Amino acid sequence: MSSNNPFKSWLGDTTRATPLGTWLMAAAPATAEALGYGGFDFLVVDMEHVPVEFTDLAHILRAIGCTPADAVVRLAWNDQVLVKRALDAGARTVMLPFVQTAEEARAAASYTRYPPHGIRGVAAVHRGSHFGTIPNYLKTANDDICTIVQLETPEAIERLPEIAAVEGIDALFVGPGDLSAAMGHIGNIAHPEVQALIEKAAKDAHAAGKPVGIVGPNPDMVKRFIGYGYDYAAIASDIAMMTGRANDWLCQLRGVTQTSVAATAAY
Repeated sequence: MSSNNPFKSWLGDTTRATPLGTWLMAAAPATAEALGYGGFDFLVVDMEHVPVEFTDLAHILRAIGCTPADAVVRLAWNDQVLVKRALDAGARTVMLPFVQTAEEARAAASYTRYPPHGIRGVAAVHRGSHFGTIPNYLKTANDDICTIVQLETPEAIERLPEIAAVEGIDALFVGPGDLSAAMGHIGNIAHPEVQALIEKAAKDAHAAGKPVGIVGPNPDMVKRFIGYGYDYAAIASDIAMMTGRANDWLCQLRGVTQTSVAATAAY
């Protein structure tokens, strides 16, 4: 079925350029709105590593909704209640971290769909349904939801084919930061062993017929990931771009070497 979710539609569109996004770590609607007008296709609202609560989420989603960008909400955990609250707050694309098995992927898919295809709790009036004004929302919402699961360990990458085969999982996402840490190369996503597994994940996802995304710290790394075949990619974060540029300019003025970690960190 066709979807009114722009991000979900992009995943199946081979005629358009790779969708590009960034992470939102500032927890600020103004920053989200500014970057939404800045040319990004999607913005990832991070609720895992940032103190964004659901009241904040609604404000950030409103801000993004004013712009051409689309929102992806990364939740703190693969949890039924967290998913329900995010969807009711207006999220249409959710990313669930640290999914390790097909069983966990099936749980994720079930949390995002109404019965009989899932176990999402039913409410008549909330922001997701435009406060009850979307006709037949309960019958059509499942088609618009996009469920992404994050693979963040070598074990998850090894199980990629079976995770990708789970009905209701719309896309995969490789987390390079946690992957490098799990492989004994914490903070070094450029390590050849990490890069080899990242490249393998893209190939395995394509073999399974499932879109796969990733995040990189700088344009060179993101270009490398796209070269591996990643279908959508994010670059750094709002905070990293702000502090990195500030550090760069200050170092130029002071005549010292740049000290920011923004150019190498993975988000």
